[in-house]
This record gives sequence, structure tokens and C-alpha cells, in this order.
Amino acid sequence: MIERYRKYYPAVGVATVLILWYLTFFSVRETEFVLVTQFGRPVRTVTAAGLNVKWPFQTAIYFDRRLRTYNPRPSEFLTRDKKNIVIENYVVWKIQDPERFVETVGDAIAAEMRLHDIIWSGLSAALGTHDLDSIVGTEPDKVETSAMLESLTALTGHAALERYGINVVDVRIMRLNLPEQNKQSVYARMRAERERIARQYRAEGEEQALSIRADADRQKEEILSLSYKQAENIKGQGDAESTRIYGQAYSRNPGFYKLLRTLESYKKVLDDKTTAILSSDSELLKVFMKGEAGSK
Repeated sequence: MIERYRKYYPAVGVATVLILWYLTFFSVRETEFVLVTQFGRPVRTVTAAGLNVKWPFQTAIYFDRRLRTYNPRPSEFLTRDKKNIVIENYVVWKIQDPERFVETVGDAIAAEMRLHDIIWSGLSAALGTHDLDSIVGTEPDKVETSAMLESLTALTGHAALERYGINVVDVRIMRLNLPEQNKQSVYARMRAERERIARQYRAEGEEQALSIRADADRQKEEILSLSYKQAENIKGQGDAESTRIYGQAYSRNPGFYKLLRTLESYKKVLDDKTTAILSSDSELLKVFMKGEAGSK
């Protein structure tokens, strides 16, 4: 009987070796932790990538060491100034301590349930110390959301690591909304604020426009005054030059000058429609009656 099954001994030996190999050796990837347990109790954690050895009666549990993202459902919170807001946030986390993780939560789904409770309580406490204007606003200098979230990440990360072996890398707000019953009042306040700023800008613009117009009017008056002064000076110089020329011409030939002035007066006074009745000894008729001799 034994001789009949002796031919299977090599195959059984090879199978036994392969099973022992499979139960003894295990490989670790760069993206994994491996927790070695013995009868359910953690023995050691392997973090270095490569081939490792364990006893056949020990078990290797694999954990992904990469970052994970958890998106809790939107929740409603109350700010310090008693304003309700609806926040949808996300949490970036990873397994830091596999032994504590296995002892406390066991898997990723249970871990995210614990994270939800920690993050919700942390957000509720943080938002309860801030007014709505410091969370949502048009002036970046007055918005304190980043500092609040950094503080929240530090606090929740310490608590999650200590309790569950989870490292909370970041907590961020993905969307912030208002409950339907509060939207209209908030929109009205935002419109009033925008209108106030618009009125301020218009008032500042009108003030600048008045200042510019006043300065332009002043410059115009200065230019006109200077121009009028220069024009009067030029006219005065022209009149003086004209008088000088007239005087020189008159002194050279007073008779001719008188005759010329008389003829100019005829041209201005007499035309084809003029009828004049004058005495024979009138100054105006001397040139006509006596010629050049009458003008002397």
C-alpha cells in the first residue's frame, strides 16, 4: 500500500514547500504598510518595501499608506453671531499607526465614521467662535477661514492620531451655502453693502470732478487774463506807433495831411444817396470851392 503512493511523495513535498513559502514570505510595496499579527494580536509593523519573512502561523495584514480623501455629507452649523450656514468640506487623511488603527477601527469605512464625528465637532466649535463676516466677505484681509482651518487641522489631527492611529493632513471647505430661510436676508445685506460702496465711490468721483473743474476754471481765467494783458500791451504799442507815424507824416506836409483827412471825411460822409445843404463858407466845402488852397 505504501509502495503504491510512494510515487506521489515528491509532489507532496513540493506542494508542502510551496505552502510554507507562501505562509512564510511576503512582499511589501512602496504604497503599503504590513501589520504582522499572531493569533489576532499585533506583533510588528513592516514599513520598508521589499521581501520579508514571518512565521507560518502569523498573518500579514496590508494597509494602503497613501493619502485618502473623505467627503462628509453637508452639515449645518451656527456662527457666533447666530447665523446658520451649510458647509460641505473634505478631509485628507492617511493611516499613520497600523497597530492602533487595527485595534480601534479596523478598516477605512469605520475610520471615516470616526473622522466624521471628530471633524464635525471641531468645525462646530471653530465656527461658534467666528462671525459670518469673518468667514465670508469681500475683503480678504478680514476673512479668517484659512487660519481657522489650519488650527482645526492641527487639533483634529492630534486627536485622530492619538485615538485611532490616523494622520489628518488637511481639512478644507469645499462649498459654503446658506439655508434657504436665511438667503434673502443675507442677499439684502450684501446688496445694501454694495450700494453703500457704490455711493461712496460716486461721491469721491464727484469730489474729484469738482476739484478738477475748479482747477481748470482757475487756469482758464489766468490764461485769459494774461492774454488780455498781452493784447492790451500790443494794442497800446500799435496805437503809440501809429500816432508817431501820423505825427511824422503831419510834420512833413501839414497841408497834404489836412487834405487827406478831409477827403477821408468826404468818403465817410458823402455817397450817392447823400443830400447836404451847406453854406458857401463851410469848412467841408472849401476843398470843393477853392481846391488845394482851400485846405490850407
